Amino acid sequence: MKTRILFVCTGNTCRSPMAEGLCRSMAEREGLEVEVRSAGVSAVDGAAVSRHTGDILREKGASGGVTSSSSLKPETVRWADLILTMTMSHKRMLLERHPEAVDKVHTLLEYAESDPAVLDRIREKESLLSELQLKQALGQPIGREERERLYRLDEAAPDFDIPDPFGGSRRDYDETAKAIERALASVLKRLKRG
Repeated sequence: MKTRILFVCTGNTCRSPMAEGLCRSMAEREGLEVEVRSAGVSAVDGAAVSRHTGDILREKGASGGVTSSSSLKPETVRWADLILTMTMSHKRMLLERHPEAVDKVHTLLEYAESDPAVLDRIREKESLLSELQLKQALGQPIGREERERLYRLDEAAPDFDIPDPFGGSRRDYDETAKAIERALASVLKRLKRG
């Protein structure tokens, strides 16, 4: 059975189409059956992918199917078995709009992480953030101890954001591609294991 993977960034012109093309190409080389799409939380349907993203994908033989942007739609969220966002902010935005997807949404770097201690800290931080957002929504005060705990968890957690190369040089895009490829290698290895 094919795994359906959705990559999500902001405008769906740089990072997520890059991840889509690279993942499709890398999975094919690994003999993994995947379906891959990408979308943006603030995308306009039909915008062209950035020139540097297109160039990188063509040079790596990974441009098939990656041509224009798509906005994040409920049916695309339902379609996906696994949703990998480029930043924690994208993950939070997606979950605010689609809380039913909580079990299948991760950042790309978070899903690629294999250290159990790091993953425990992430879960603890996400749980605390949820509690604090609920308290805020209910108009309850957030205490100093909770703020300090969140700060400590934030400081201890690695950065799970893929930098946005939008408007940057070709070198910025190359660095982003390298970060995405490293993470995808771990993700595909994880999918291969089942």
